[in-house]
Amino acid sequence: MSDVTQVLTRTDKITEQKLVTVPSTALCDGQARLRIKQFALTANNVTYAASGFAIGYWKFFPTGQKDWGLVPVWGFAEVVESKSDVVSVGERFYGFYPLASELVMQPVAHGSNAVRDVAPHRVDLPTVYNIYSRASSAPKSSDPYQALMQPLIATSYLLYDWLMDNNWFEAKQIIVGSASSKTGLGLTAFLSKHTDKPFNVVGLTGKGNAEFVEELGFCDQIVSYDAVETLDQVASVYVDMAGNGDVKKRLHERLDGNLKHSSAVGISHWDQFAPQVKVAGPKPEFFFAPSQIEKRKNEWGKGVIDRKISEATQMIVQDAARWLTLETHQGLEAAMTPYAALASGTANPKIGHVVEV
Repeated sequence: MSDVTQVLTRTDKITEQKLVTVPSTALCDGQARLRIKQFALTANNVTYAASGFAIGYWKFFPTGQKDWGLVPVWGFAEVVESKSDVVSVGERFYGFYPLASELVMQPVAHGSNAVRDVAPHRVDLPTVYNIYSRASSAPKSSDPYQALMQPLIATSYLLYDWLMDNNWFEAKQIIVGSASSKTGLGLTAFLSKHTDKPFNVVGLTGKGNAEFVEELGFCDQIVSYDAVETLDQVASVYVDMAGNGDVKKRLHERLDGNLKHSSAVGISHWDQFAPQVKVAGPKPEFFFAPSQIEKRKNEWGKGVIDRKISEATQMIVQDAARWLTLETHQGLEAAMTPYAALASGTANPKIGHVVEV
């Protein structure tokens, strides 16, 4: 057994990270050791860190170190040792991993092509994060796009489905905050393609990203954060990917009496997040994607929502070459640079960061 390399993030100051090496532990019966091979870094990971206590993301991969946690990432890993009857050495899995070189899991079969980690500390956490899909037969050339897109576009599609499920809250405009983020652009893409849509799609973004959002072609209107006061005062829904407290407050004031719903999704502007800020109009409600998945599973039956998410992801992935440039970083230490850019809000939205371990 080789030692495990980890990038630890300070839980109370998420811009601070350190590279550590810890001893690998022997496997118990039923466990498997997966070597993490490749993962993506996006603003989504910053949201995981920023909401690590509020939503529980720090619980997935406990470190045993006070004030230091492992940020979850989405990517691929290979089984290098197994004392489990359901996974074999050499199999590849796509799923939710720590920012580290390995994961020890306790897998049980989940359908015909996936496993679920039932390690005691994960049993009560949302199931969607505990499922790992077999990827051994998939072409590795598609790995970076899947790592980058699937979790984000899944959230985009579930937001779209949830809005449709609620009849768009009878809004005449749907405002998407942080429209340059991959979750934001995914949502604007799905909204823009909706047949006979009864609303305008408004992309809210920083001045520096406005041109990029315009080039995507998914929004009917683009408004910069410093121009929130120019938003049309009509029946509206705000879907907030950024969590910028000042922008939220100003938008609620501008649309007071017209805002039908305010949804909080991400915290990419975590440093300007103000959870206690009082706003005019409806109280912002957090959108938790796993809840919509469970609702649709109950309504539609097994596998339907998963198929719809997969089809939606492929639609965005096929278009991604038009606007996304892949940038590959070698090694866990190299992962700290793009993470810092994402956490500070200086990352270029046209670049997708992939780390090979």
